[in-house]
Amino acid sequence: MNRLPSDFALCNLSRRGFLKGVGATGALVLAASWGWQQAFAEEQKFGADGMPHGWVDDPKVYVSIAGDGSVTVICNRSEMGQGVRTSLSMVVADELEADWAQVKVRQAPGDEARFGNQDTDGSRSMRHWYEPMRRCGAAARTMLEQAAAAQWQVPPSECRAQLHKVVHTPSGRELGYGALAAAAAALAVPARDGLRLKQPSEFRYIGKEATRAIDGQDIVNGRAVYGADVHFEGMLFAAVARPPVYGGKVKSVDDSAALKVPGVIKVMPIDGRPLPSEFQPLGGVAVVASNTWAAIKGRDALKIEWEDGVNAGYNSVEYRKELEAAAQKPGKVVRSTGNPDEAMNAAQSSLEATYYLPHLAQAPMEPMVAVARFLDGRCEAWAPSQAPQVTRERIAERLGIGFDQVTVNVTLLGGGFGRKSKPDFILEAAILAKAFPGKAVRVQWTREDDIHHSYFHTVSAEYLKAGLNEDGMPAAWLHRTVAPSITALFAPGMNHEGAFELGMGFTNMAYAIPNVRLENPEAAAHTRVGWYRSVSNIPHGFAIQSFVDELAHKAGQDPLKYQLKLLGPDRQIDPRTLSEEWNYGESPERYPIDTGRMRAVLETAAKAAGWGRSLPKGRGLGLAMHYSFVTYVAAVIEVEVKDDGTLIVHQADIAVDCGPQINPERIRSQFEGACVMGLGNAVLGEISFKDGKVQQDNFHMYEVARMSLAPKQVQVHLVTPPGEVPLGGVGEPGVPPIAPALCNAIFAATGKRIRNLPVRYQLQGWQQAGA
Repeated sequence: MNRLPSDFALCNLSRRGFLKGVGATGALVLAASWGWQQAFAEEQKFGADGMPHGWVDDPKVYVSIAGDGSVTVICNRSEMGQGVRTSLSMVVADELEADWAQVKVRQAPGDEARFGNQDTDGSRSMRHWYEPMRRCGAAARTMLEQAAAAQWQVPPSECRAQLHKVVHTPSGRELGYGALAAAAAALAVPARDGLRLKQPSEFRYIGKEATRAIDGQDIVNGRAVYGADVHFEGMLFAAVARPPVYGGKVKSVDDSAALKVPGVIKVMPIDGRPLPSEFQPLGGVAVVASNTWAAIKGRDALKIEWEDGVNAGYNSVEYRKELEAAAQKPGKVVRSTGNPDEAMNAAQSSLEATYYLPHLAQAPMEPMVAVARFLDGRCEAWAPSQAPQVTRERIAERLGIGFDQVTVNVTLLGGGFGRKSKPDFILEAAILAKAFPGKAVRVQWTREDDIHHSYFHTVSAEYLKAGLNEDGMPAAWLHRTVAPSITALFAPGMNHEGAFELGMGFTNMAYAIPNVRLENPEAAAHTRVGWYRSVSNIPHGFAIQSFVDELAHKAGQDPLKYQLKLLGPDRQIDPRTLSEEWNYGESPERYPIDTGRMRAVLETAAKAAGWGRSLPKGRGLGLAMHYSFVTYVAAVIEVEVKDDGTLIVHQADIAVDCGPQINPERIRSQFEGACVMGLGNAVLGEISFKDGKVQQDNFHMYEVARMSLAPKQVQVHLVTPPGEVPLGGVGEPGVPPIAPALCNAIFAATGKRIRNLPVRYQLQGWQQAGA
């Protein structure tokens, strides 16, 4: 039996204009097109320096209305629990005046020519697609009204779409969308500037709380298709033994025992590529079998001698010392304001601190898995991918076939967090499929594979020093960030962080400090470093927000009042004046850094948490704020630390200003999840290396937050910004303020300052509550 998601039955649509035609069933089909050249020029002008492919958007987001009235939205963004399939469909349905019960969604395959950039990362799906999808729905609504007017021979101004039908206002006559679809499809599409978009007071779904998840029922009852659910008759299964050290390769292999395992069909090599590896497989030896268990047992039976290569000496303990030593020395200056040396020397007093954060693994609940089939010079893949376009390109390059000969179908993702934006695991399946023409081959990673061979979040040391005035406020600020860069994946010698990494809470630090110098000393990568939920905002946010709390206590001031004073007067800052050109790929005119909005979330979170109230011994409140992905977030966390080191997180209050709130329920769920993930990172998370090898291999060693660590109560407070502002990101901004808020709360509770993560090493006799 073959099991494939019905989502893959896509319409065969051309690129000619906005209106794409009428199918055999008389369906109305539209696409929103958001000027590719214009978007490309703007994104390139403002950066994404060091990111492969840039931020190129040419949206081809399709909407169809069938003869039975059902509306189908084709979603070009990968669904990994963030709710993008629901949120984008809500936007279309609202402008279309569609009945939500008659709306469904299909997933787009990887196809840049039809759907634009499909990299689902950077918390930008709704930022980039909200307006095009509104226009798409509004255009369809207008055409349905025009079709009804023509049928009734009345002026279009007398016709109004109302909940899946068009009503002739004077007479009360009605026609359903299904009855009008074919006629509407034959009409010219209204010009973009002629569309009537709804006023917020007219919204039916946008900004409302009760909209049902569009595919929630399928997920709950098991009909939803994730990567491991794709199945074909006669499918083969593979497990791969990969080099334990980044850059290693097979020296020799004895496969005799593996070939004796029942079900094993073949043992074959997968070639790695010279470093840096980019998104290519690590190489190794694959065992292909008739079932997953046989493939894994066959892999276990392999006797492989590895040649570990240049990274065999990578040891976390020694490398930490290297990073911290580098942080004590001057590095590449990436921002300088005023005269920081003179101000530092003239300061009444000073404070300095070094913070350390280890590697992390994304560890999504669904390990890597992919299915591929090769036949007649074509390759088709099915996988939980965040980047189907990149995947197509790499498969074509690796197999030596044309780009148009590759199809990548996107399943649902059981979590992504940046890991599934890299297609190495899908390439493994494609390489093996070519060796078995006509057969589907599934490569299944185990949890141990996933943790050993991730694209890890970077390790970092952060050194900060402030020269203080008599009032305890900083007159001078020095910050050095030292971390291996993601850019090291793509070229040798990339030992400085890219502009996009530095722009994540470092170069765009917006405190009102007159004399600032920011430096980035060199750090070499000895493993694969990749994107992780909120990326470099994690170390930058932890260091800065911890340090500001230290400054407040040194000055004898309340941390909340100190933070507000340090923000300075409300103002809008052009990020380019801070030596920050990237700005998350957004226009600095549309997205200035607004300290008034930052102040508002800080005050909101503090008020909700009851900041300043007296607490019993062993309890404390800590606060932190952070701006990332053009969204403003503040967190206040209440903890209790018992005498034996037991840590209890009682409450977290998180205030968010992400601009217009399209799907409030999903916004809250994203920040609730980010809170728990941030706590897990801070308290438990650590990937360590010895002799180039990862020392953790499953959740008993690489721990993530469990229920006992999660706050007893998480409250997410959505802050409405003043005036009209564009959308901000939601998926990632909730992570960075959690670790510093937690550690600041632990200091308030115990007087112990935590500068190094994970926290579990810092609390004597530490244990989780309920563990």
